[in-house]
Amino acid sequence: MRRFPLILAATTATLLLAACQKQPEPAAEAAAEPAPAAEAVAPPATETVAPIDTKALPGVFAGTLPCASCPGIDTRLELMADGTFKLDEHYQDQADGDFELGGTWTVEGEPATGESLRLDPNSKRDDDRLYRLVSVDELRLLDIEGQDIDSTLDYGLRREAAGDADAAAAE
Repeated sequence: MRRFPLILAATTATLLLAACQKQPEPAAEAAAEPAPAAEAVAPPATETVAPIDTKALPGVFAGTLPCASCPGIDTRLELMADGTFKLDEHYQDQADGDFELGGTWTVEGEPATGESLRLDPNSKRDDDRLYRLVSVDELRLLDIEGQDIDSTLDYGLRREAAGDADAAAAE
């Protein structure tokens, strides 16, 4: 059911691109034109995505994620250099709203298609969580299929300054 909007968007984009193409010109001019058009399309894909230095990822990321049953989920994710993580979540205005999760983290994907961070919990009762690597200072929560969440709400976690992370850990 979630694939229908994606298929509809892809079909619409294809139709729009096909409708916007120039009409064929005489053979001599048409043969010379396609090469520049292909060159004009290719560079933006390589220029827009830069690889992220995953060795710079360890640190603490925090933010308040949207919640359907409460005002928000205060989230603190600590990525350790040894490939483990600790995730603390506090569901605001919930009596039993504190949760802690630990496990391992890995980076998946290629820079051209978008890299993501996978959290693999130690407990197999819990599902993996995926985040888009926006930069070494920002992660964005993805849906269970690893796709961006189509919403105007903020699903981002941002790196805490070293002093902020130390103070939060002491609490």
